Amino acid sequence: MRLIRTVSAALLVLGLSVSPAAADSSPSASPSGDGDGPTLAGTSFRTATEIEQGQRATANGSAGDYLYWSFPADVGQRATVKATVTLPESHAAQTWRIDVYDGLRRHQACQYGAQIRTAPADSPSVELACVLRTVRAWAEPWANDPLPGTYYLRLTVANLPTGDLGSRIGAEVRVDSKDMGGAAAVDGRLSEPLVPGIAMEAAKKATEETAANAAEGEGKRKNALLSAIEPEDGWATGWWSDRWVWTGVGAALAALAGIGGYVLTRGSGRPSRVPPGV
Repeated sequence: MRLIRTVSAALLVLGLSVSPAAADSSPSASPSGDGDGPTLAGTSFRTATEIEQGQRATANGSAGDYLYWSFPADVGQRATVKATVTLPESHAAQTWRIDVYDGLRRHQACQYGAQIRTAPADSPSVELACVLRTVRAWAEPWANDPLPGTYYLRLTVANLPTGDLGSRIGAEVRVDSKDMGGAAAVDGRLSEPLVPGIAMEAAKKATEETAANAAEGEGKRKNALLSAIEPEDGWATGWWSDRWVWTGVGAALAALAGIGGYVLTRGSGRPSRVPPGV
């Protein structure tokens, strides 16, 4: 029995020492070692590296890899995605592109920006940009409107000569957004943002019976989420938007205009009933 235990322990230690090498052999983007944000990119939707808006993320990879990042976008935000690919010193002409997908993994079109660009031979880098449409609070089921939740950024090469396949490249991405305000507000809203694992959280919340159970299960619901990123101020909820401010100001101005018009047109009052000359 002691001999069996000794052999089992040796095999376990050997397996632990070999496992990192086996993991490194799988295709994945490697850390870049610089930057103020994440230095690693995912290779699929499920392994996408989470980044915050305004954060610079970098990664090293190979030409031909798919590099994925994810970021949150809330109601009224118009996100701008920028990417810079650093190419090797010697290479042929290459065409790179960025694609953005929403929480339902629907491809989102760019309003404008250089989403696809061709880098001439031996050029040091290529820059890409995509300005998305404004995120809406609610949309019809058949529509492809961008909705609040997690968005996925994919960077890949679209046209690559065989000789450059697998060459080392560096990637840098950044996501910024502009708040479009009440001009982009619509009636209605989603019950939950499109975040991976949000259905699991909603199911747990629906089964809670008392406030004590709710407080006790809060941490568990957070762990159920597959994505932990969200806007700095949290997800927008409720019906309020600054559109109501402008509606109230417009109503007040209309009331003042009506009162002013009445004062100007009412005249000097009712005419006197005393006959003239009396």
